[in-house]
Amino acid sequence: MTDLDPAAPGYLYALLESTIFTEGLDETDLGALGFAALWVKGCDVATLAAEFGLDVTTRDPCRLSEILDHHLDDGSRWIAQVGEWICVVPAVADDEASLRSLTAGGREAVGFGMDIGGHDYVRYARDGHLLTGFESSSPSRAHGDDPHALDHLMTGLRFELVEVDESVSSALALIGRLTQTDMAADWISAEHSRMRP
Repeated sequence: MTDLDPAAPGYLYALLESTIFTEGLDETDLGALGFAALWVKGCDVATLAAEFGLDVTTRDPCRLSEILDHHLDDGSRWIAQVGEWICVVPAVADDEASLRSLTAGGREAVGFGMDIGGHDYVRYARDGHLLTGFESSSPSRAHGDDPHALDHLMTGLRFELVEVDESVSSALALIGRLTQTDMAADWISAEHSRMRP
């Protein structure tokens, strides 16, 4: 496992990995397991729950470290609200058509995912348009209606590296900057809730 020093360039990746992979789990690599999260702005929890087919009456306290077991048992998803943004885990973050549909009517969404093929990506959509999408290792090859929409938030981040932990940490830091939150304290380490279908 990578360094859990908050000053280390790969810290957010290491924190996410150590949060997801609790004791008793055979797999210990986010890429091999697959991970996807979606942050949405412009709707309330009940509306977003309906979008994902979740029953708000099943809402229980939950930490991100607990959601994998709950999701495997009953299809629960982690629902975390901080300020105007709501995070859903797991959530398909690479389906561009879904992002366009979800953001129609003035909503905003950013998705992050890692797949078993070793790819990690960021997708950002607003008001029914995919503005930008890129792999963390190659943001210079971004595509979308405005490929450079997030460039102003990337200063000092370490993309386009061989080291996956640093590129992924940069992607998570970018999402923290966009959502104006502390990715570690507000999302990864905080207790929020889960809902079942």
